[in-house]
Amino acid sequence: MSKLRILYVASEIDPFLQTSEVADFVRKLPQAMQEKGMEIRILVPRFGLINERKNRLHEVVRLSGINISVGDEEKPLVIKVASIPTAKLQVYFIDNEDYFKRKYVFNDKEDKFYEDNDERVVFFCKGALETVKKLGWAPDIVHCNDWMTSLIPLYIKTTYKNDPIFQNSKTVFTVYDTNFDHKFDGDLFNKVKMIDIEDENLKNLESADYSGFMKLGMEYSDAVIKASDDLNKELTQLFDDCEDKKKVNTIEKDENFTESYFELYNELIG
Repeated sequence: MSKLRILYVASEIDPFLQTSEVADFVRKLPQAMQEKGMEIRILVPRFGLINERKNRLHEVVRLSGINISVGDEEKPLVIKVASIPTAKLQVYFIDNEDYFKRKYVFNDKEDKFYEDNDERVVFFCKGALETVKKLGWAPDIVHCNDWMTSLIPLYIKTTYKNDPIFQNSKTVFTVYDTNFDHKFDGDLFNKVKMIDIEDENLKNLESADYSGFMKLGMEYSDAVIKASDDLNKELTQLFDDCEDKKKVNTIEKDENFTESYFELYNELIG
């Protein structure tokens, strides 16, 4: 049996940035899977808090230079790469000066939620998939982590469904307790849309808030994982309302969590 190829997409990864449990999870699981013989790629945003010199990030010119559409605008995609010193893992960083240069993650220095976080998510999700296409590396599993990756299962099931890179990919969406209260203004549907995506595909996003993004990620992924059973009431309700309960599981982060994901990946690719 050939090596499984697993793409991890997340909002952050330790040691480059750590603001939530996502960073620790995405640091440990890929290394564990690599040690089991799987082939790994990791993609995260290059938030301005990440010190490029200290972490030895450098641009990958052959992957950069694509323009990513966000609504009626096009933004240049820059790809950077760095290695995790204590593991044989490379991390690819999605960058754009307009969206990721600022020295904060989702909230400004007054703790106000950025109005364009929806655009940053759209750019990141589209940019991540285009980067993998440029790499020419077809993942068996695309493991999405947290709300910032919630559009990727939709894109793989629609726009990229016949693309040779993604046509056989299965998606996993792990949900964390990282909710926010903001409701996005403007034409969110137009920003999110790509080829083969109609308004009907985006019905769960009509609320234009955190739960909308989460519902969309849950709807289009092949497996939905709760990072913990101890989630807030809103997230618990989302899972209770999930139409396809068979694809929802809980994998607690205990000493056996890597084995649980290993089994899940193999089950998904059958």
